[in-house]
Order: sequence, then C-alpha cells, then structure tokens
Amino acid sequence: MHFYKKTSIGKSNNYIKLIIKLILIFLLFIALLIMLDQINFPAPNKKIEQLIPNENFKVIK
Repeated sequence: MHFYKKTSIGKSNNYIKLIIKLILIFLLFIALLIMLDQINFPAPNKKIEQLIPNENFKVIK
C-alpha cells in the first residue's frame, strides 16, 4: 500500500496568496507615500549663490 500526496490542489491557492501579498505590499507603499505627503518639510531660507568662473565653460560649436 502506497500513500500519495496530492499536491495539485494547492497550486491555485499559491497564486491567490501571491496576489494577496502583492496587493498588501502595494497598499502599504501607497499608505507610506500618503503619510510622507502629510509631513510639512520647511523650505530653505538661505539663498544659495555660487559664482562659476568662465574658465570652466567650454564652447561647443
């Protein structure tokens, strides 16, 4: 008497689990983006100016 394990039943179930996991990861990513959007980051107050000498520019014709 041999015992056989039926593995064909769980194959469609694995696809469903994978799709659910992907949807959960996507929703977590969207929630993270929404939470980052709610944070009010301050704008820089100091104006940044840097003079670049003309020696560094190359003229291409």
